[in-house]
Amino acid sequence: MKIAAYVYTGWHSVPERDEGFRPGFTEWDLVEACRPRFEGHRQPRVPLLGSYDDRDPIEAGRRLALAASHGVDAFVYGFFWCRGKRVFEAALDRGYLGSVEGNRLPFALMWANRMPRRVLPVRRSDLPVIDGSRRVPSDVDDFVSLIKTLAEDYFHRPNYLTVEGRSYFSIYDSTFFLRELGLEGAKEAIARARRWLSESAYPDLHLVAIDPSLAVVGDLRDIGFDSVTHYVFLPDWRGPALQDYRERAGIRADEWERFSIGSKLPYVPSVSPGWDASPRAAEFGAEKPSKYPWSPVVTGDHPDLFHEALVRAAGHANRSAVAEPMVMVASLNEWSEGHYIEPDTRFENGWLEAIRAARD
Repeated sequence: MKIAAYVYTGWHSVPERDEGFRPGFTEWDLVEACRPRFEGHRQPRVPLLGSYDDRDPIEAGRRLALAASHGVDAFVYGFFWCRGKRVFEAALDRGYLGSVEGNRLPFALMWANRMPRRVLPVRRSDLPVIDGSRRVPSDVDDFVSLIKTLAEDYFHRPNYLTVEGRSYFSIYDSTFFLRELGLEGAKEAIARARRWLSESAYPDLHLVAIDPSLAVVGDLRDIGFDSVTHYVFLPDWRGPALQDYRERAGIRADEWERFSIGSKLPYVPSVSPGWDASPRAAEFGAEKPSKYPWSPVVTGDHPDLFHEALVRAAGHANRSAVAEPMVMVASLNEWSEGHYIEPDTRFENGWLEAIRAARD
């Protein structure tokens, strides 16, 4: 069984954010500025090893090596693409692939089919959760172009993650992808991409749908997806403001099989150490909005409970009828949403030690 951790690539400045916020802005500003908003609220969440620029191969390699030494087998990097435009690419191209560790540790890519937010922390509750400027339009030709780029730049690397010899690639918002192209358009796009890979002597895809809605999950296999998983599958997004970790993790584990049955595909369980997007949201007091990033805060998170969730996920993965079972962890480093396994000042290496213990 493999454990793969998602990697958020937003820990360096980019022109899009320099223009929208201030020169040099990164989300470390949000992480460091966040303060408790209710009794017992665990903020700010502070990295034990300090904040870092994820374009720096030394800093990136230091954290990758630590995660790998505790049982993380692979790293799934967010890949921001919109019709050829890329954002945050330096974290992968310079930070990961420029490091000694990134040239030997397995990695894969997740199409993060969103553009970065233009306002952080979010201050207006009257705007849509996903502003129109952040949407990533696509079509058949664009998807084939994306796959060509990935194959030529990444799939050929000896440490690119494969499943039964096929290049692992996931789509973050699979529901939006299907809505944008339509079911037949998505099916054609995937078929054409696979045909180009074959004609160009590249391995086939292992294509993963992340967070599919129940409305589309039954269509995934026919369209061309190979497995199903989630990113953060923990809070009840429409539930109470405070939610208990142990309770929520148990509820979500009970739902894993539903996605496998509904899709007729293998379901790869995704486990998170927590959830708290407070750093991305302006303080609204008791009248805070009931939508992202003012979404519920998961309380009672602890490495021991994370370990329990991992053991449960490993059991599910090992019972599935797949040749190479896998568990996803969300995530290595999304500090501004409160899900990370990098060392913090509260538990030090506790999150990583939970992974090591779950492997024993």
